[in-house]
Amino acid sequence: MESENLVSVRVWGDFACFTRPEMKVERVSYPVMTPSAARGILEAIFWEPQMHYWIDAVRVVKKGGWMSFRRNEVTAKLSLDSAQTWMKAPEKVSPIQAGGGAADGTQRNMLALRDVEYIITAQVFLTELGEKAGQNTRKYVEEIKRRAAQGKCFHRPALGMREFAADFDHEPDPQAALERRAAEQGKNWRTLWPDEDLGLMLYDVFSFAEQQHGFRWLCEGTHAQVSPAALPSVETLAGKKKRVVPTPRYEGVALKPRAYFFHAKIENSRLNCHPDRVRFVREPGEEV
Repeated sequence: MESENLVSVRVWGDFACFTRPEMKVERVSYPVMTPSAARGILEAIFWEPQMHYWIDAVRVVKKGGWMSFRRNEVTAKLSLDSAQTWMKAPEKVSPIQAGGGAADGTQRNMLALRDVEYIITAQVFLTELGEKAGQNTRKYVEEIKRRAAQGKCFHRPALGMREFAADFDHEPDPQAALERRAAEQGKNWRTLWPDEDLGLMLYDVFSFAEQQHGFRWLCEGTHAQVSPAALPSVETLAGKKKRVVPTPRYEGVALKPRAYFFHAKIENSRLNCHPDRVRFVREPGEEV
């Protein structure tokens, strides 16, 4: 029996690139969508600080083929200090010169995928912010299903890179959808991708366990609820300590990015991604 907090979305597109992080200059894609890319697609369709996703599985409808081409990229990057300066005095910042023949532009090779199709299944959970606000998971599950079925999204989902736009649709039964799409191609769903050990693959750049805390920026004039005992104190001129009310700009926990890897296997045209059923490593050779 499927979990009540499970959602399934079928995504497809002409091109995809799920970049391997060990490639320092020229992009090389993983052969299949990564869990972090799947999470990004779902969050493009619907996301709020009160909920988060755990990717359960990625079913492969179309494996896709390899293709190589050159693309324009940039050699420079904009620093945070430059961005802050630009907000106050745009005339003091020199923009990055991108495009063919530009000072900061360069051409690099990319090994990408073409004509891919996947079915993403994920579990929806409340974050601590959602629990504190008295939300319920079912409301978010129904909203995600409705938006996916109607083609609505906050921004256009992408297959690994923003320029590789993805089309999407809701699928009530992911396994039935896989079998249906295989039959439409005249293939057996079990052999859409023969069982294969893909080795070490990037799972996400944030800890899936820490995402349960939630994070949201606060509007001007609002403050996070902080326990008085947790407030910092300062010495007054009379030698007494006085609690100082902080004014944090956000609520929840701000996560720091760190790569998490897992041992990826394709079985019955399905990449198992659920955190409770995969073996994690934080860095190659370092088991979690």
